Amino acid sequence: MRVLMIGDIMGKPGRDIVSSLLPRLREERQIDLVIANGENTAGGRGLTESTAHELLDSGIDVITSGNHIWDNKEILPFLDSHLPILRPINYPVGVAGRGYLITRDVMVVNLMARTFMASLDCPFRAMDSLLSSLDPKPSIILVDFHGEATSEKVAMAWYLDGRVSALVGTHTHVATADTRVFPKGTAYVTDLGMTGPYNSVIGSDKDAVLKRFLTQIPVTLPVATGPCQFNSVLIDIDPTNGRAKSIVRVDTHPGKE
Repeated sequence: MRVLMIGDIMGKPGRDIVSSLLPRLREERQIDLVIANGENTAGGRGLTESTAHELLDSGIDVITSGNHIWDNKEILPFLDSHLPILRPINYPVGVAGRGYLITRDVMVVNLMARTFMASLDCPFRAMDSLLSSLDPKPSIILVDFHGEATSEKVAMAWYLDGRVSALVGTHTHVATADTRVFPKGTAYVTDLGMTGPYNSVIGSDKDAVLKRFLTQIPVTLPVATGPCQFNSVLIDIDPTNGRAKSIVRVDTHPGKE
């Protein structure tokens, strides 16, 4: 089983590079399943029905998210629809949406960290509860762990090693170089990175961001324009036991193909 997991897609530039690169990438790399974090897809904050369909039409199979999934209220009715959109599973009971789904015998889980983030339910215990409730349990389980602190992400990987096929981090928009397969077969990277404008500050217009830092006055942060980068990882998994065999970065940016 070959899975591509794409880092946070930022606005229209991010959507455009996905639609441009993904069909060819799926064919050339013989990819079976594509998962992408889409919480910044609509103007850099949130997701809408139309931008969700745009991602799905580009070849993405499951859209994960994080704390920004609530930024665009238009998407709320669709979180409980047939669309394959996830929000973090450790939000309190009664919140719209779902935190996992099963497609093609693969379970995809969306989870959110707590360090420097919202005070959600414990992500470690949330995963324990989910995994203990599954009967039967899919052999392949993929987790998007949306969080700020690298330590919390690495700790979760050790905690889930051998219990999930892959744990990948999102949220910081900065790709990390620590891809590895843990001893019991869980593929890992601290952050997938970002798919969106290259000459930016994590996807936002650099001049607007500099103005905010220099003046400390709140300003709107529009999505940047110009050439784009594409950050992702490709994971090979043995479907008989759910253990990852390899994880490699698949990245492009201006000047790199």
